[in-house]
Amino acid sequence: MDLTPAQLRIDPERLSQKLEKFIHTSVHNLNRDGAIIGLSGGLDSSVVLALSVATLGSDKVLGLIMPERDSQPDSEPDARLQADGLGVEVERVELTPILGDMGIYHHLPEAAFARRGIAAVAVKAGYKLYTGLTGERPFLSGLEGTSFGLLKRANAYYRMKHRVRMVLLYSYAERQNLLVVGTANKTEFLIGFFIKYGDGAADIMPLLGLYKAQVRQLAKFLHVPEKIINKAPSPDLVPGITDEFAIGITYEKLDLVLAGLEANMEMKEIAEASGVKQEAIEYVRELVKRSEYMRNPPLIPD
Repeated sequence: MDLTPAQLRIDPERLSQKLEKFIHTSVHNLNRDGAIIGLSGGLDSSVVLALSVATLGSDKVLGLIMPERDSQPDSEPDARLQADGLGVEVERVELTPILGDMGIYHHLPEAAFARRGIAAVAVKAGYKLYTGLTGERPFLSGLEGTSFGLLKRANAYYRMKHRVRMVLLYSYAERQNLLVVGTANKTEFLIGFFIKYGDGAADIMPLLGLYKAQVRQLAKFLHVPEKIINKAPSPDLVPGITDEFAIGITYEKLDLVLAGLEANMEMKEIAEASGVKQEAIEYVRELVKRSEYMRNPPLIPD
């Protein structure tokens, strides 16, 4: 089996019709009046918004934008660009006061985060320092429990932001009888690059069967603005961090490795078929292993 980007090609027209039907049927079967989507200005939420509007109509879709102190400057404008282009009503909730009242911003040194540029440098330096001291990337270590003090505070810092956003999404959804449509994709889900009970929570997840590369193909078919398609994906939770920096591997390589693992290929086979180094394949396999509990219901006694 070859592992190349060509292997991940989709029929975007057929797939979009399938996903639109899924969204429409879910709204109908769960007796909702429409759908609500958290808009980040990123690829995944833009695609989910386009699919929802295509099947439900713009008048039955609500976009919720929830910026905070550490959000990238272009996140809200990009979210509005997509929403305005589709004629979708948008609500905005500023999270900074909420997170401030919860004490979230005290988890990390406030002096380092006072200015965005300084914060970005500090975060990247912290990543490199942690990796040098432990031999692991913070993202991998953070998938399990840790005794490392700064990592514990960092985990609480960024994870609570997603969980507050989900609380707000469900608050709006329940007041207006809307279905919460999640935006997670298969690549993120398989390696644990989501927050349990945060962006990993929703009523439905239309993109959960698609690798990141396939979501990008769908975005082009759905005429998502090129600016959004081409921007570097980011969790938009900590200054200076993109998805690929945090994960430690490009999405292009990550998708190929995951496809190989799903096909039950041996590491050597994946390396030969994809051109990805065996060390990186082992790292991805460890991500999948450590994040398994995140994809399962809570543990219960035998």
